Amino acid sequence: MNTSVMLPAVHVRAPGMLTLVLRVGPAGADGDHQLATVYQAVSLHEDVVATPAEEITVSTTGPWADRVADDETNLACRAARLLAEASGTSTGVHLQITKRVPVGGGMAGGSADAAAALLACDLLWQTGLAREELGHLAAELGADVPFALTGGTAVALGRGDRLTPALARGCYHWVLGIRAQGLSTGEVFTEWDRLHPDPEPVPHIDDAVMAALISGDPHRLAEVLGNDLDDAAGNLAPAVQQVQQVLADSPALASLVAGSGPTVAALAPDHPTAVEIAETLRTARVADHVEVVTGPAPGARLLESVREDEA
Repeated sequence: MNTSVMLPAVHVRAPGMLTLVLRVGPAGADGDHQLATVYQAVSLHEDVVATPAEEITVSTTGPWADRVADDETNLACRAARLLAEASGTSTGVHLQITKRVPVGGGMAGGSADAAAALLACDLLWQTGLAREELGHLAAELGADVPFALTGGTAVALGRGDRLTPALARGCYHWVLGIRAQGLSTGEVFTEWDRLHPDPEPVPHIDDAVMAALISGDPHRLAEVLGNDLDDAAGNLAPAVQQVQQVLADSPALASLVAGSGPTVAALAPDHPTAVEIAETLRTARVADHVEVVTGPAPGARLLESVREDEA
């Protein structure tokens, strides 16, 4: 590890994500389902500031901070410990997380924290690991963490960690209807198993989805959006169905549950219409929080760092 120049602070930002398409296959012997997914990173993000410390610690602020444990179970803390072990680093770190992605909302906010922590600690400790090596560590932390590192738009297979970047032209405008009470991913899949006792053996992504992404046309993308977990999430959280009912009478082109829910994402044709849809949701009072975001967004990236000789 190169320690010739120390960084007193490293600030990394990582995106939350939407699942534009999610196809679910049967569960394997390990309980994990085979998935075929199209991810898109969006502009609702997590910030992690890493500073040198004697031990590895974490603290959280932001709208969702009260839903996160600031201990060794925190995924960002686990990411730092994993990187320290892999790189032979003995220096500690304090990770200050600002949470903006809903907890338990199906947008992989915890995975974004982990990705940001990996990159921030890598830069702070100057481990010299290649981005590919960080990707391997990310996969050990969870299926969604590698995508939070890369961002953009991607197709994911298997558990969701076998990523292939997807060409997506244009900028897409999304409205998020967020419920304060999250959903357990495990419970949603259990409900899906109950509803679908004979699933498709090998889920796949249709060519029409890729063509829509390449076109950059939100109207074409709206035609191919779909999440197999919609019905399961709606059964467990009826508020999901209420949000979708309001969106059905709005100018939204389409809507779907984000990941395992309960966040509902609506695709708008442009930014002014997204703002109109967001106001419709707020007026209807069917969501606890409403956000307007864009995608695709970049993956985990350095925002600022200050060298000691420049401080």
